[in-house]
Amino acid sequence: MQAADVARRRLASQRLVDADFAHAVEVVEWLGAVQSQDYAGGQWALGQRMRSATEDAIEQALTDGEIVRTHVLRPTWHFVSARDVRWMLALSAPRVHAANASMYRKLGLDAAVFRRSNAAIARALAGGNALTRNELVDVLRRARVDPGDGVRMSGLMMAAELEGLVCNGPRRGRQFTYALLDERVPPTDPLPRDEALRALAWRYFRSRGPATVQDFAWWSGLTVSDAKKGAQMLSGELAHAMVDGRVHWFAESAPAAPRRTRVAHLLPNYDEFVVGFRDRGAVLQAIRSLASPSPFDPLFAHVIEVGAQLVGGWRRSLARDAVAVELNLVAPLSTPERRAVSAAAQRYASFLGLALQEVSR
Repeated sequence: MQAADVARRRLASQRLVDADFAHAVEVVEWLGAVQSQDYAGGQWALGQRMRSATEDAIEQALTDGEIVRTHVLRPTWHFVSARDVRWMLALSAPRVHAANASMYRKLGLDAAVFRRSNAAIARALAGGNALTRNELVDVLRRARVDPGDGVRMSGLMMAAELEGLVCNGPRRGRQFTYALLDERVPPTDPLPRDEALRALAWRYFRSRGPATVQDFAWWSGLTVSDAKKGAQMLSGELAHAMVDGRVHWFAESAPAAPRRTRVAHLLPNYDEFVVGFRDRGAVLQAIRSLASPSPFDPLFAHVIEVGAQLVGGWRRSLARDAVAVELNLVAPLSTPERRAVSAAAQRYASFLGLALQEVSR
């Protein structure tokens, strides 16, 4: 298997081609977790993997609590299914706390501070209350817990999320709120650690394979030893292939890679097609073949994908009734491929329910 084959297979396993999901929560459960510190970008990541999606429908799934937004796996926000959030937190929170340990010390956050802050937050949110971050700053000050600057408050709230105390509440207009996880998500039975590890490995390799154990460790935040153990527990359900001297795992039942696809995607920053892997070389071949260096960082930029390769970046500007999409193509494309990119821009505008103003350069 060649690197180009890996990239095409990932398009299929990530359901970016032949998308057949009807509901946003189905996408989240297929992928396991979807990075979402860019909230609008995370919503669009879900929408591209559905047969027909609108931003409003995905927002409703978050409002209803079918999808939870919280810190899990790594020290960043993810969308997670309500059915999965508790066992994923139990598996990954200790590692995230460990990764945050130096930050906690620098900010003067210890177990005693967290006990006081969590107690104050729990009292304030009890009974179905949903409060904004600024409102919780006032709550903590009244409880004589110093929220400090923005970074210290972020540490306090991330710890509360990792402990399964809070998660996202319904948005208040465009403001984000926090609510008690136990009041948003029905109780679920805990999973023994090995079962949780196996379940997370299965979600990862079926939806992102072919991928390496190191890719899984990066995405999950787990140790390489645990990542390897998770893959080994799936030995009867995973196939493997050597690519550039490394073992890549994928589901035995994985759909075949499309030989060619005229479908393009405007991927948001942090899309799982890019950020879900430690080694992103398989999708960067077109850019790396250019004589001049790429003008954008594919990990942090909105990127354009054509034929399982990243070929440029894009930006959006919202107006009242329209969205302007600026395309910055850095790799040469054929006329049909350019049409596919324009069609992808139109899909994005339709997802937002706005008219399209496309700008290329």
